[in-house]
Amino acid sequence: MALDRGTLAKIDRSILSQLEHGVGTQLVKVPLSDAVWSTWRRYCGAVCLTMGEGIAGLIAYELGTLVNDDGHHGSVFAAESQRQVAARSEALDVRERRLAEREQSLKASERLLRARTRPLDTTSHASAGRNDPCPCGSGFKYKRCHGH
Repeated sequence: MALDRGTLAKIDRSILSQLEHGVGTQLVKVPLSDAVWSTWRRYCGAVCLTMGEGIAGLIAYELGTLVNDDGHHGSVFAAESQRQVAARSEALDVRERRLAEREQSLKASERLLRARTRPLDTTSHASAGRNDPCPCGSGFKYKRCHGH
């Protein structure tokens, strides 16, 4: 079933308007180690909350940070998303630098290939020594360029 953006926005507004209206019970599997679960139980006991109330508070807090755009970005999910964006941006910068380096290397190889395939003037060819710059203008020594 394909829904357009307008329909999805209406559904979201309807759900968000009912966030604080009514309390229900939902069973959820939480993938936590026994140590983390035990620590959560002690924490909730210390602040006089049931474990479910504590989880419900966390969920409400997360949804509130996503809905309220008051500049406060304390959401765990928002922080993780920002970290992932920064990591991907850095990886993209590295790839762009490598691409630029490869492009420069390719251009240098292309210049060298053009210089080596260009015929030399026989008068300048005879006067070039092995360690002199090649008369073709490649910037290499004659022995590395046309002196083979």
